[in-house]
Amino acid sequence: MHTLSPRAETREFDQSEFRQALSQFATGVTVITTRLANGQFLGLTASSFNSVSLEPPLILWSLGNAANSLPVFSGNSHYVVNVLAADQAWLAEQFASRRTDRFEGVDYTLSRTGLPVISGAAAWFECHNRSRYPEGDHVIFVGEVEHCEVNPQAPLVYHSGRFLHSLTK
Repeated sequence: MHTLSPRAETREFDQSEFRQALSQFATGVTVITTRLANGQFLGLTASSFNSVSLEPPLILWSLGNAANSLPVFSGNSHYVVNVLAADQAWLAEQFASRRTDRFEGVDYTLSRTGLPVISGAAAWFECHNRSRYPEGDHVIFVGEVEHCEVNPQAPLVYHSGRFLHSLTK
């Protein structure tokens, strides 16, 4: 159902204010993993993760249009969303970096489809790349969850530009 509403003629905030306001929403942190055509693994940090539907089981996450990895994630049939635990901030930083081998020193196992599942993650979701929606300066990925596992523990939380480590289970 779509409703038409009048749009504001001007914005009363700038991009910096918008970014600061968004930073007040605490989020969990994920690392999304997949495989390149040459067999190497690719992973990136994303805090734009959310549930969509229980039936069918759907999740979403988004990736910037300027990301070098956009063609890979758009074209691959599967990816894994790894929900990081409180003690895994170093992984979030490593997978957000521009380093060549983001998997260096990372302990992982392989999913049913041969994709990296990060050891110690609080949960993980192996997803079929169901659909993609370009919106603004990002692409929204909707994944249909084919397998998931949970390892309950304190979450890694990102708020106001930093990781919070004081949350407990």
